[in-house]
Amino acid sequence: MPNSYEDMLRQVLTEGSSRPDRTGTGTTSLFGGRIEYDLRNGFPLITSKRVPFRLVAEELLWFLRGEDDIRYLQERDVHIWDEWANEYGYIGPMYGYQWRRWGEEFDFNYDFTYPGVDQIAQVIESIKTDPYSRRHVVSTWNPTEIPYMALAPCHIMFQFYVEEGDVLSIQVYQRSADMFLGNPFNIASYALLTHMVAHITGHGVGRIVWVGGDCHIYDNHRDQVKEQLSREHVPLPELEIVGDVANIDDFTIDNFKVTGYNPHPTLKGVVAV
Repeated sequence: MPNSYEDMLRQVLTEGSSRPDRTGTGTTSLFGGRIEYDLRNGFPLITSKRVPFRLVAEELLWFLRGEDDIRYLQERDVHIWDEWANEYGYIGPMYGYQWRRWGEEFDFNYDFTYPGVDQIAQVIESIKTDPYSRRHVVSTWNPTEIPYMALAPCHIMFQFYVEEGDVLSIQVYQRSADMFLGNPFNIASYALLTHMVAHITGHGVGRIVWVGGDCHIYDNHRDQVKEQLSREHVPLPELEIVGDVANIDDFTIDNFKVTGYNPHPTLKGVVAV
């Protein structure tokens, strides 16, 4: 039976080992995790605690803009990246930048000498024209630019796969996963991306398979995790794409409709920076 988020969270808590970390907080860590959801059976916005869908969606739309500053988010009252931005609001060439502008080069007048690779546009075109290709891959791990990033990317690669029944699935690899705070966002974000790409390529949705490297619970989140795992199961909500959107760049927050979301209350935790 596929592992749910709560299954994976419980496994890290019970089978993980104590391990120091970059932030100095301390963690319980397990190497090599797997979570899977069939998107035809509900949208994986977890229900064992409330996850704010609007923030998930706005962050993803920001990634898809290919920007390297957080003004777009702040203008929409989204502050999840504030801790990592510099005084000018920049986080460096991270997720969206690598998705849409890999290898971009420009001179001192900011005239582009090389516009970079738009991996998102390429993978969408590839799904449309060669659906059974094994090269529907997008990477954010660019070793030459990691020194200029506020934080090395945590979710570093994803691959689309057209399955039997003409449905689109995705597999995500995440090198480092904050299982309490970050991972619910990551699962929902890539599930949403799958819905979006399936919509504009004319496919149904299939599965999301998430694979994690260092899956960890910070020591100052252990009590919240125990509370979360004690809660009764609540069914997942449904996601609907609203409107006739044909281009990945044309999506707005108004194109997403979540119904039947009745989660347990929010559980707060301090972000380890």
